[in-house]
Amino acid sequence: MDSIGAAPVTALGARTEIDTEIDVAAERARTVGAGLSHHFNAAGAALPSHGVIAAVVEHLRLEERYGGYEAAAAVRERSDDVYAAAAELLGANPHEIALFDSASTGLRVLMDALRAMSGTRIVASSTTYVSHAMHLMTIARGHDADLVVAPVDAQRRLDVDALDALLADGRPTIVTVSHIPTSSGLIEPAERIGEITRRHGATYLLDATQSVGHLKVDVGAIGCDALVTTGRKFLRGPRGTGLAYVHESLIERLKPTAPDVRGAQWVTQSGWELSPDARRFESWESAVAARLGLGVAVREAIARSPESTERWLRARAGLLRSALADIPGVMITDPEGAASAIVTFVVDGVECGAVVERLAARNVRVVSVPATHGQWDLGVRKLSSVVRASVHVYNDDNDLGALVDAVRLVAAGRDGEARG
Repeated sequence: MDSIGAAPVTALGARTEIDTEIDVAAERARTVGAGLSHHFNAAGAALPSHGVIAAVVEHLRLEERYGGYEAAAAVRERSDDVYAAAAELLGANPHEIALFDSASTGLRVLMDALRAMSGTRIVASSTTYVSHAMHLMTIARGHDADLVVAPVDAQRRLDVDALDALLADGRPTIVTVSHIPTSSGLIEPAERIGEITRRHGATYLLDATQSVGHLKVDVGAIGCDALVTTGRKFLRGPRGTGLAYVHESLIERLKPTAPDVRGAQWVTQSGWELSPDARRFESWESAVAARLGLGVAVREAIARSPESTERWLRARAGLLRSALADIPGVMITDPEGAASAIVTFVVDGVECGAVVERLAARNVRVVSVPATHGQWDLGVRKLSSVVRASVHVYNDDNDLGALVDAVRLVAAGRDGEARG
């Protein structure tokens, strides 16, 4: 019988056709790291496939032989396909895609280009990640803009009714939301937020760092004006990659604060012209090899089917969440109703960093997220840190069982370490 730890799967939730949507054995076969540890850190940096790594290494070898510029020229069509692939995944157009070295860079560039001035209101979700939050606070202080942390509902999601009432005054507003936070398995009501921002004429920026490659993300259905994500998390791309979608109507209104030769032409002694597409936000220098790897990762995500991936990940995480909740001394810290592939918890009497170390000793890879990464969420909830486990398509029943068994031993004080 399939099992998660000592608890049969049938006791946690019956198997359904969802389990056949993802070929886990095939995913593991093309993921070297899947056979080396029980890896539950897709929300930090997922295990890349062999195809992703092969694309990166192949291009580095090309640069080794011919030089960086020459190698880039030789793969121009493949580089351009990264934009096409990202657009296909998100339901956008290639000219609305920009590539960055990280989601943080993309968020910073776009927020700066929005040029919030005195009187502008910035409404941020309580789930905003530390880097973006600190940038928003810096903008507010430097430009006399008002920064408002959006109210939350009973499930700690952004309160859409409160947002609707707040925006009704017609004041110029930028709404920035983290689709899925770093600190829990919550999913923000992105589409409902889009309906409200469109109705009130607010600009809507979605941080999809934890959702692209995890959920089906369609920018048209969501209604966001811009979206930013990273390559290294659920997309399973290389570190040092990220991308953004910017709706064509917003591209025309945004001017980067630091135009670069990649997205602009210096045409007179004192004038320049910006590229008409989203590449106006890019920088000339980039890791071409990493971007090619990102392109492979995006194509693999499309082939896997975002809809099937979402259903499978959420179902498997649901089983894991239930199994962990049944362990004495373990408390799930996800808000009620959280249903993403991210599962957060604490173990009574054991500091979260120590839990991570003890699980690592059993070859189970999770991370600890401190309140310093989410003061508007973890800080408000009086949680100094949480343990975060995030499931991906290469995690099989053996992985899930290893994680649950290891947590059970830590909670019982039988993992070979004295409890603190």
